[in-house]
Amino acid sequence: MLRLIDRRIGLLFAAFLFMLACALAKAGWLGVVRADDLRNAAVVQQNAVIDVPAQRGTIEDAGGQVLAVSEPAVTVTANPYLIEDPAKVARALSPLLGKPLEEVVDKLTQPETGFVYLAQKIPGDKGRKIKDLGFNGIDLVAEHRRRYPRAWSASQVLGTVGAEGKGLAGLEYSLDRTLHGRDGKRQVVKDGAGAPLSLRERVPAVPGKTVRLTLDAAIQDRTEEVLAEVGRQWSPKGATAIVMDPRDGSVLALANWPRVNANDLGDAPEYAMQNRAVGATYEPGSTFKAFTVASALEDGKITPQTSFYLPPTLQVADREIKESHPRGPVTYTPGQILEKSSNVGAVKIGLLQGRERFHHWIERLGFGRPTGIDLPGEERGIVLPLDRYSDSTMGNLPLGQGISVTPMQMASAYAALANGGMLRPPRIVSQIDGVPQPAPEGRRVMSPETARAVSRMLEGVTGPGGTASGADIPGYVLAGKTGTSQVAELGGYSESKYVASFVGFAPARNPRLLVSVMVDQPSNEIYGGLVAAPAFKQITSFALSYRGIPPE
Repeated sequence: MLRLIDRRIGLLFAAFLFMLACALAKAGWLGVVRADDLRNAAVVQQNAVIDVPAQRGTIEDAGGQVLAVSEPAVTVTANPYLIEDPAKVARALSPLLGKPLEEVVDKLTQPETGFVYLAQKIPGDKGRKIKDLGFNGIDLVAEHRRRYPRAWSASQVLGTVGAEGKGLAGLEYSLDRTLHGRDGKRQVVKDGAGAPLSLRERVPAVPGKTVRLTLDAAIQDRTEEVLAEVGRQWSPKGATAIVMDPRDGSVLALANWPRVNANDLGDAPEYAMQNRAVGATYEPGSTFKAFTVASALEDGKITPQTSFYLPPTLQVADREIKESHPRGPVTYTPGQILEKSSNVGAVKIGLLQGRERFHHWIERLGFGRPTGIDLPGEERGIVLPLDRYSDSTMGNLPLGQGISVTPMQMASAYAALANGGMLRPPRIVSQIDGVPQPAPEGRRVMSPETARAVSRMLEGVTGPGGTASGADIPGYVLAGKTGTSQVAELGGYSESKYVASFVGFAPARNPRLLVSVMVDQPSNEIYGGLVAAPAFKQITSFALSYRGIPPE
C-alpha cells in the first residue's frame, strides 16, 4: 500500500516538474525569442495614432447664406466583451442613437467580436450625453457630418457626401479637393488599463475652404416654388429651370423638379437625383429657330426685311413640313416667322443656308460640346455629323429636330443673343475662401447687329399674336421663344410625349436676366406657350422685382 502511495506521489511530482519545465520554457520563449514582438505589441496597444478628420468647407450662396455646412458629430462603437449589462446599456443608448432597442441589444451581445458600430455621425450633443453615461466598452470617435440648412433648395446642384466624408455628387463631388481639407494625425498614449494619458497632434488637420456660389437663395427658392406649381398642374416627368445673368454667365438659380431633400435622400428616385440642367438632353424644337434666323442674318443670306412666301406645307425630300396649326398661304418676314413659330418659314431659311453652313453654326454656337460650367456630369448633347446628313435632314434641323441639347446649352446660346453676340461659359462658383474666381472669357459668335436684330424679333413672341403672349410682364419689354418638341424614341417620335419649353430675357433692350424653363412630358397640354411660358413669367417677375431691375 505504501509502495502504491509512493508511486503516485512520484508521478505527481514528475508531472509538476514537467509543467514547471514547460512554464520555464514558455517564459524563456516569450522573454527571449518573442521579446521584441511583445514589446512592440505593448507599445502599439499603449500608443495609437488616429486620423483626425478635417472639417469640410462651407458652401454659401451669393449673399453668404449657408447652403452646406459641416457640424461636429460622433461615431459610436462598442466592445461587446466589456459590456457588463447589455440590456441596461441598450435602454440608455437607444433613444440617443435613434435606433430600436432590439437592434442595440443585438449589437451589444454579438458573440466573438470586440468591435461593433452602434451609430455613425450622430449629432455632437448626443455624443456628449453618451459620454456622460460613462459606460465601459462604449467608445466615441469625433467626426463631422454634412448638413444642408435649406434642405430642399438646390439639392441636385449641391450634391451629397458619403459616409467617409467624400463628395459623391454635384458640387460636393466636383469641388471635393477644395471642400475636404486635409485630415490630421493624433497620437494617443494609454496606460496599461487603456485609459488615455496624453494626446499629441502629430499632423494638424486643415479645414476645407469656403465656397461661395453665384446662386441667389431667394431666386432659387422662388424658382423651385414655381416648378412645384408646374408639377402640380401638369404632372410632368420632370422640369428644369435656369436663371442667369446673361452679361457674364452667372447662374442665379438652377432648379429641378421633382425636388429631393439633401438631408434625407431616402427613397428619392434616381431621375430626381439628377441635375438635368446639365445631365439630360432633349430636342429643343422651336426655341432653336432663333439660331436658324441668326445664322442666315450673320451670313448675309437674309435681312430683317426679307419676305418669304410660305405655303401651308413644304416638301423636303421624303419629309412634309407642316405647321403646328393649319393655315393658308402667307408671306412672312423673319421676325414674323419667329413670332408665329412657323415651321415652313424656318425650314425655308435653313435651306437658304445649306447643310455646310448650317452645321458650321450648330458647332459655332456651342452645341455638341459641354458649355464648361463648373458642375460635374455635363453632357455634350447629340449633333449629327455633317457626313451623315440626308436629303431630309435640312427639313428637321432648322426646326430644332434631329439635334439634342442640354438646358444649359440652350441658356448659354440665348445669353449670346442677349449680350450682343458673346458666347460665354456659364459659371456657378463665385469665390473660394474669399478669393474671387474670374469669369471665364467668352468668344464672339455673331456681330452685335445680328444679336440685336434677332432680339428685336423675339420681342414679338410675347406680344399680341405671339405664341407666348401670356408671358408678358406689365411695364417690361421681353424677348423669348417657345418650344414644343416630340420625344424621340425607338428610331422615331412619340405621338403622346412632348417637351414644352420657353427661353427668354429681360429687359429685352438691356438684358440683365435670362430664364429658361423646360418641362418634360407634361400631361393634358403640350405647348411651350401654355406650359412653360407662364412659369417663365412668374420666375422673371419675381427676379426683376427682387433685384430692383427697372423697365428699359
